[in-house]
Amino acid sequence: MKTLVTGSIAYDTIMVFPDRFRNHLLPDQLHILNVCFLTPQMRREYGGTAGNIAYNLRLLGEDPLVMATVGEDIGPYLERLRGLRLGTEHLKRIPGQFTAQAFITTDLDDNQITAFHPGAMNYSHENHVTRALGATLAIIGPDGKEGMLQHARECAGEGIAFMFDPGQGLPMFSAQELGEFVKLAEYVAVNDYEGKLLEERTGRTLDELAREVKALIYTMGAKGSVIIAGGQRHEIPCVEAQAVVDPTGCGDAYRAGLLYGISHGWDWPSTGKLGALMGAIKIAQRGAQNHAPSRDEIEARFRRAFGYTPWKG
Repeated sequence: MKTLVTGSIAYDTIMVFPDRFRNHLLPDQLHILNVCFLTPQMRREYGGTAGNIAYNLRLLGEDPLVMATVGEDIGPYLERLRGLRLGTEHLKRIPGQFTAQAFITTDLDDNQITAFHPGAMNYSHENHVTRALGATLAIIGPDGKEGMLQHARECAGEGIAFMFDPGQGLPMFSAQELGEFVKLAEYVAVNDYEGKLLEERTGRTLDELAREVKALIYTMGAKGSVIIAGGQRHEIPCVEAQAVVDPTGCGDAYRAGLLYGISHGWDWPSTGKLGALMGAIKIAQRGAQNHAPSRDEIEARFRRAFGYTPWKG
């Protein structure tokens, strides 16, 4: 089963604030907010939801199709993708634009403040999903608004099952648009904050929305995750990480686990557990694409964590 990954390809500039944001924010002065966080540590990483998810699928032995719009500065990222043996033929370069850029500041409590420049991502609608791609499963990740709507409609029109993963792009959409995504999707994945916002925007609970899809998944960080599917709630435990270093990209690693489990016909508890494991592996490394376990190492860690393996053969 070929998986199509749509969403952003981005460069992440990650800064670490060696304190806590709450120590520098005055609740009664937020209307005149003017703060500066000194960040002695800074690095540039490869990121973006499409890039991150595809990277994790590659670790699992998959060969995903990556579809995104990128800018004139994409050269180093293209070289990286080719080195990983990930295809770049569905990356459309937009003249005069930067590749999407995220500027992320993380504090000691793993809270994050992110500034995001979409750049070429705003032209994602120039890419089209067709049956000729050969995909039978897709994920519609955070991307340009017009592109996300278009790709969802194209997937549905071509009979390609897809996961709707709005991420931090969720506030762009109206209640009607979010309702359309849920109607067209087979799966919905959100974190706890996005889940609350989805409920607020649509006026419907996650349990109600879950009745319209095969599965609705929401993650809760260290508290684990829940998969609502077929009228059942599957509580997925968090996997203990070897170290808690950087949460950037953990949600994307989790979603790669979901896509792998779905494409290989796993049951929902095993699928969720793989997602939890991928997130735990990622959080132990800085950046979204610097963890590099082999496929065999991932299976071994799954067996140690859960006492069995869902892989066959």
